[in-house]
Amino acid sequence: MTDFGLQARMVVVGAILFAFYLAAGTFAAAMLGLPLVPVLAVGILVVPALQYKLGKWLATRKAEEIPRGTTGRYGDVRKMTLDLAREMDVPEPTVMKMQMGVPNAFAVGRKGAGVVCVSEELVALLDRDELEGVIAHELAHIKNRDVVTMVIGQSIGMIVGYVAYFAVLMGGERNIGSVIVAMIASSLANALVMVFVLAISRYREYVADADAREAIGRGDPLARALEKISRAAEGGESELDDSMNALCILNAERGLLARLFATHPPMEKRVERLRA
Repeated sequence: MTDFGLQARMVVVGAILFAFYLAAGTFAAAMLGLPLVPVLAVGILVVPALQYKLGKWLATRKAEEIPRGTTGRYGDVRKMTLDLAREMDVPEPTVMKMQMGVPNAFAVGRKGAGVVCVSEELVALLDRDELEGVIAHELAHIKNRDVVTMVIGQSIGMIVGYVAYFAVLMGGERNIGSVIVAMIASSLANALVMVFVLAISRYREYVADADAREAIGRGDPLARALEKISRAAEGGESELDDSMNALCILNAERGLLARLFATHPPMEKRVERLRA
């Protein structure tokens, strides 16, 4: 990460998320009558690990690996990805393709077990240098451990939501009314945490864009790719689950509330930064 402003915001948001987690863990330990440290350790190790495994499987279950020896455009995609991975010091990822309904791409996994998946629509749409920019962006997510970071953030949101639920439920009479109030409190607590988690997601998109620009030597190919993907997405319907939005190269939300809970910054701002 080379942008100091983004780095500073990441530190601040990370500290806020840790405070949420520490408060939830302290309350949970008190409710269970257990020491704080084991409760925090289980929450930050076990829950994210389970979410990571499940999320990776869900993301790639419909994808098809591009095997060694593939020729043609997809053979070029595989070679391009592995060449860029070496240049960016990313252990060789698995390269996959999938029908997504719209041009898109995503990365899952960690360094040493990463996956880069491109949509067939993306490969058909983009020129070679534009595709290179997109793939470099996805490799940057693997290099920067963005998927792991997002999983931890989402786990904190889930844990805070559950703690809020049981805190309300155990604080009064256990009837249908208290259950409804507990569910509302849980949803609000989770949403509050997710505002900060998604802020991290938006910051990391800028960082991945910058890393991709550095890897391929210029930002214009990725900027052109984002513009093409955005235009194509307006006329198509994504076949991906909503839960995968944060993983993809572009997720164009509109409206004030949508922007608050957006996984990506506005495409126009990303293009502006890439061409600056």
